[in-house]
Amino acid sequence: MGTITTKDGTQIFYKDWGPKDAQPIVFHHGWPLSADDWDNQMMFFLMEGFRVIAHDRRGHGRSSQTDTGNEMDTYAADVAELTDHLDLKGAVHVGHSTGGGEVTRYVARAKPGRVAKAVLIGAVPPIMLDTATYPGGLPLEVFDGFRAALVANRAQFFRDIPEGPFYSFNRPGAKVSKGLIDNWWRQGMMGGAKAHYDCIKAFSETDFTADLKAITVPVLIQHGDDDQIVPIAHSAELAIKLLSKGTLKVYPGLPHGMASTHPEIINPDILAFIRG
Repeated sequence: MGTITTKDGTQIFYKDWGPKDAQPIVFHHGWPLSADDWDNQMMFFLMEGFRVIAHDRRGHGRSSQTDTGNEMDTYAADVAELTDHLDLKGAVHVGHSTGGGEVTRYVARAKPGRVAKAVLIGAVPPIMLDTATYPGGLPLEVFDGFRAALVANRAQFFRDIPEGPFYSFNRPGAKVSKGLIDNWWRQGMMGGAKAHYDCIKAFSETDFTADLKAITVPVLIQHGDDDQIVPIAHSAELAIKLLSKGTLKVYPGLPHGMASTHPEIINPDILAFIRG
């Protein structure tokens, strides 16, 4: 584990496990979580012989609780500084939700040789918001509601999300994991309220159309068709049409947080894609 200090003085926390000469896999977490959300995947791919790296996005987890730079251009620039610091070559970048947006923007701009492949899990591209270009997305009022709930009582808001739609624990007959709920809350409350507030705009209003078109490496999109946070019809089903080397794999009945609820399904598919 370590930290880097970015050009604007922000400290970015990261984990870096495994042989330094092995192929690196870099994991990008969702909002408002941290690198800890990838514990299962980090251990799985470490035991498969990979070098595994995960960072806490600025304002999240153990990184600086920034009040500036909480938008996609800076998130991607932070990743570029981290990959330069570690001198990663031929890396696979895996992003969940907001982290999928971060991966998309970073990979589209990455230096030659840095990236081999990318994986987007329940990811936000091309855009979550209902717009003239992409009608049918979520209305701005939904995200205004997120911001209001965060300001009013962040601790309760960060209970309501994992107890309900994030893992589809609100579905009849769902097998609820109190551990997952508690860990989601723990990670969320480690971060800064201002950064989390700003990040809502970043994950909901950023248009990744140009980024998706610019990516030339193979990309695997994994999405559950019961994703209540990032509905598949306005995300994965649109994003796949913009990628030159994209593969879409849809998981019937699986939720937004499927990498945590069903790692035994998600991990082998990522492994097969990396080795394929």
